[in-house]
Amino acid sequence: MGDVNSMGLPESGAHTASPASSGKSRWWIWLLVIAVIAVGFWYFRGRSASQAQSAPQSAPGATPGGAGRRGGGIGAQIVPVVVAASQAGDLPVYFNGLGTVTAFNTVTIRSRVDGQIIKINFTEGQFVHQGDSLVEIDPRPFQVQLEQAEGQLAKDQAQRKDAEVNLERFQLLFNEGVIPKQQLDTQAAQVGTFDGAIRSDQSQIDNAKLQLVYSRITAPIGGRVGLRLVDSGNIVHASDQNGLLVITQLQPISVIFSLPQDQLPQVNAKLRNGGQLTVDAFDRDDTSEIESGKLLTIDNQIDTTTGTYKLKATFDNSKNLLFPNQFVNIHLLVDIKKNLVIVPAAAIQRGPQGTYVFAVENGNTAKIKTVTIAQTTGSFVGLSAGLAGGETVVIDGQDKLQDGTKINPTAANSNGSPNASANPQQPSGNPTDNSGSPSGHKRPGQQQQPPQGAPSGKHQ
Repeated sequence: MGDVNSMGLPESGAHTASPASSGKSRWWIWLLVIAVIAVGFWYFRGRSASQAQSAPQSAPGATPGGAGRRGGGIGAQIVPVVVAASQAGDLPVYFNGLGTVTAFNTVTIRSRVDGQIIKINFTEGQFVHQGDSLVEIDPRPFQVQLEQAEGQLAKDQAQRKDAEVNLERFQLLFNEGVIPKQQLDTQAAQVGTFDGAIRSDQSQIDNAKLQLVYSRITAPIGGRVGLRLVDSGNIVHASDQNGLLVITQLQPISVIFSLPQDQLPQVNAKLRNGGQLTVDAFDRDDTSEIESGKLLTIDNQIDTTTGTYKLKATFDNSKNLLFPNQFVNIHLLVDIKKNLVIVPAAAIQRGPQGTYVFAVENGNTAKIKTVTIAQTTGSFVGLSAGLAGGETVVIDGQDKLQDGTKINPTAANSNGSPNASANPQQPSGNPTDNSGSPSGHKRPGQQQQPPQGAPSGKHQ
């Protein structure tokens, strides 16, 4: 037995004490689990209570069981919107293109004689008229040539007179048979020789006078003088490549612009019928009208690389607002749509039922009305059916509206109203979305007293 105990087998007392010590060491783990469960229960219970309290506030019109949730959430609310009145009238149609201002005439002034510049009679940027003196070249060499030619003429005239007197004498002697016929003919030929010399002398005189005229350079056209290219005192030649100055005619002035070839038949038909098409030039931003003119002609071919054709318009440019090589936006009036109901483009909505607007009915209630679009012109749309002139439509806040929604309407301000002082514009370069009104033609909103929201002014 002593050997058995010495082998290190566990005693009975140590074996029974092990489970108790293990249980005491794990009690804190169970306590942590119970605490986590309690905190989670408290959190989710508080969140559910807050959602239950906020639900009645977000849907004051909701009925028990969820009935009428759609009507209570939107229809029962009074939605603030911006409104504008429709206008019965005419809507002009414009084709829009990009153009470049071109001087109606451009002249590079060059000297036609050789000589020294003795006087310059213009200032840079000056407006000159046809015939105004610009540059004077030393005329003395040409004056000397004139005097020489005149002296030669006088000499030849005297010699001819002497030859003519001798011819008369020879004629008498020939009649008396003193001299032969050959001598008489020779004297007559000498008279003719002096006649030719006199004509040559006269041409030399005329040439010298012409050189004197050329020594005084005048303006061939009226226009604006550019920068001076030659100063006084320089020697100029008729063969010089560079000119003395450049004159550009600004009144009238022309604009070359392009339009898509699909629009050529409509424009060409107007010109064939003798119609005068109005052309309006707008600034680079396409916001302000610069000048109004007339279409002059159409180019004789289409550019195959761009699918466009060129047109030329003329402008009086009485205020000199157009300048050569200036970039402009062109609005070409091609037609006027009659008897339309005009509304701001912002009023148009599109959905499964088609194109519609929200009209304001009695009692400030929104009413959906399906409409038919006849023409879109800049910030305005012309309707041919579905809406009557004078009706009020919603132009802002439609995303919160349904048929029958109560609204709180506010009239459009100066920035949103179609009859604001600022001209509504359309995207540049869209040839089918055009606007504006022709010169002398009543614009939309001028055919009758316009209600609030009627279009006024030109649009692109």
